[in-house]
Amino acid sequence: VLSFIIFICYIASLATSFMMAPLLEFLLALFLFFAYASKLNEKFKGLYWPLMDFLRCVTAAIIYFAISIAAVSKYNDGASKAAGVFGFIATIVFAIDFYITFNDLVTFLKQGSSDSPEGRKSEDEDSDSDSD
Repeated sequence: VLSFIIFICYIASLATSFMMAPLLEFLLALFLFFAYASKLNEKFKGLYWPLMDFLRCVTAAIIYFAISIAAVSKYNDGASKAAGVFGFIATIVFAIDFYITFNDLVTFLKQGSSDSPEGRKSEDEDSDSDSD
């Protein structure tokens, strides 16, 4: 929703050259929402969906931060300033989202390493030594 609001603000402003980034982010977020809602993530096991979400959040935070600085500093109309302020808010929201997603990725990677054969061997050796 925030990306759509920023898109509308950029359309109404003098900084119309920046409208493509929020539009693409809105469409990508809409695609991922429908992909999760229709359980496409369960059908396509080859893709690691949280990693895609993490990369989307990181790139969106960086892009929103850059275009918000440009919109606020270069353009003087109200719609550009509003789009810049909403862009800074979106940067914070995406930063929080990629922090949460990063923690999920770390948990998944730790869980995946314990399922590896080396992880199981060391656990088996530890349990054998505990039983002695």
